[in-house]
Amino acid sequence: MTDPIADMLTRVRNALMVRHETVSMPSSSMKIALAKILKEEGYIEDFKVTREQPQPTLILRLKYTGEDVKHQRPVITGLKRVSKPGRRIYTPAKDIPWVRSGMGIAILSTPKGIITGQQARRLNVGGEIICYVW
Repeated sequence: MTDPIADMLTRVRNALMVRHETVSMPSSSMKIALAKILKEEGYIEDFKVTREQPQPTLILRLKYTGEDVKHQRPVITGLKRVSKPGRRIYTPAKDIPWVRSGMGIAILSTPKGIITGQQARRLNVGGEIICYVW
C-alpha cells in the first residue's frame, strides 16, 4: 500500500455510507494522531487501539446525528486527501486554507506535530496539508 492515510479516509468514508457503527484498520502513529484530532473536534465518538500481533488495529466509533436509526446522518459529510505521496502540498502559516468557510477542518503535519489548521494559525506554523474534513 503506497498511501495508508488515503486508505484510512476511504475506509471511514465507505463505513459512513453504509452506516456502520465502527471501522477498523491497521494502526500507525500518524493514524492515531488523526483519530485524536477527529475525536477532539467531535467528528467521531471514540477510538481504541488493540494490541494484536503482528500489527495493532485502530478501531474508530463513528458518530451520527438523530435518534431514529432510519434518519441518522453521519457527522462527517466529507473527507478529502490533499497531500499525496506523488504530490506533496505544503503551506505557510498565513496561507492555511479555510475548509467550507470554517465549517470544516484542515489537518496539517507541522514541526509542532499533527494539528488542525486553526491551531497552526494560532501557533503561526505552516506544514504539509494532510486532509480536509467537513
